Amino acid sequence: MSSLDRFDLTHPDGRSFFLYGHQVGSLADQPAEVSQAALHMRFDLSTRSWVAVSPARNHRPGGLATGAHTPTDGCPLCPGGAELPFDFDAAVFDNRFPSLVPSPPAVHGALEAPSLGRCQVVVYTDAHQGSLATLPLAEVARVVSIWRDRSTALWDEGFTYVMAFENRGQGVGATLSHPHGQLYAFGHTPPAVQTKLDGYHFSRDHEGSCLGCRLCALDDTSERVVVTNESFSVAVPYAARWPFEVHLRARRHGCARLSDLSDDEALDLAKALRDVVARYDALFGFELPYMMCVQEAPEGATDWHLHVEFLPPHRSPERLKVRASVETALGVFINDTLPEVSALRLASLVVPADDWTGISVPSVVVRTATLH
Repeated sequence: MSSLDRFDLTHPDGRSFFLYGHQVGSLADQPAEVSQAALHMRFDLSTRSWVAVSPARNHRPGGLATGAHTPTDGCPLCPGGAELPFDFDAAVFDNRFPSLVPSPPAVHGALEAPSLGRCQVVVYTDAHQGSLATLPLAEVARVVSIWRDRSTALWDEGFTYVMAFENRGQGVGATLSHPHGQLYAFGHTPPAVQTKLDGYHFSRDHEGSCLGCRLCALDDTSERVVVTNESFSVAVPYAARWPFEVHLRARRHGCARLSDLSDDEALDLAKALRDVVARYDALFGFELPYMMCVQEAPEGATDWHLHVEFLPPHRSPERLKVRASVETALGVFINDTLPEVSALRLASLVVPADDWTGISVPSVVVRTATLH
């Protein structure tokens, strides 16, 4: 198995930076930290759920060069950009415009709570262009390695829930085109995660079976299979909410978090990610915007299977599915596409065949950072 060097740096404002591959340069030229004074959570009495309030997110950067390089289109994630003013291969850093922070400001109202958590940016590559479908295979495998390394660290910090995710394309609100994702760590269990957890518990308590195993079996024997993968079931879910929604679900019972992946399973995850994104891009002939969410097991989950959800909003080349009144106000999704038809369209697409020979998901090795 190959290895991946990691260099840990601390910005003068206290934020953490993790450089994967090689490390050159200093963080001294970075912009100052944004004020987090207004950051807090508000409790919605009617839904019994928390809403994060983060006004500073309105001031996220368009990107200015601060280092020796000229970033592409002023991109803050390119080498020499506002966030990473030096050469790098891949990087993770604490967001300057977070919704959640490890040491949140104090709150005063009875219906307020500190915005406890962590928000990190995951920069897949130093290249400005590319995606999980087009990056070199080793870089796609590296993304899985970085997810595993960082998510494990966040769980170990004691946060209640951790999710790696990617918002790709303007159609889902992404403001930067540089290949990247994010990691959020929460101080509470998000409502949608709790709903899923309740479903797993119901299956065990009332049916005596693991819901994750059942979902894999149902998908594998259906017309909704998108691609065959040894370690992951890859299918359009039976009750898909989005037109071309795809779920990647770990087959092995006990593979509940990224840290549970064996080396072979980690590589199969990289393969499945690349395959699905390539099919999305071939579907309408352009880079399909999507939301991608890595769903790891929350505390208290006994049967949870690690799964990745792809949620693309397009239902045709020109039309987007919008969460309209019934879906937004009531939470009742209306899908105007038949999941079996969506799966057939995705499965029938011809995408480039990749040769993964010699590629592995590397293990992370921590090195001592040396500043220049």
